[in-house]
Amino acid sequence: MKAVGRIAARAPERLLIDDYSKRFLAHARQSGVRSLREHEVDPRKLSSKAAQAEALKKRIPGGSRIITLDERGTAMSSEEFATEISRARDASTGDFAFIIGGAEGLDPALLAEADLRGCFGRMVWPQQLVRVMLYDQLYRSATILTGGPYHKA
Repeated sequence: MKAVGRIAARAPERLLIDDYSKRFLAHARQSGVRSLREHEVDPRKLSSKAAQAEALKKRIPGGSRIITLDERGTAMSSEEFATEISRARDASTGDFAFIIGGAEGLDPALLAEADLRGCFGRMVWPQQLVRVMLYDQLYRSATILTGGPYHKA
């Protein structure tokens, strides 16, 4: 996961992210997922969207499936999100790069490079909450794909 902005180590959002990350990895290891990494770009040091996009792109492993989260993206159900992850996994995609923009959004060039543009609705959310929601959906997807009890549709 790559994001513009920082979350403090003791912030409530960080506690939720860490909890969902542990839960996700416990289920996802059954599918061969070994790690979940987070990279932050400080918007105070890179104020333009283009500079932020370049810093984010440097952290994306080659061959990754790039998924941006942007209010103009496509809204998906949890099942559809899990299906997207499953399809990419079955096509031997090595890494996923989930990209979350800052207050100004993502650079159009980076959005154009995305394999998928998703959203959590048309509302604008703070990047800290988008991260929590993404980690919840990753965990939810893992339980859907492994038949776990978390997701009840």
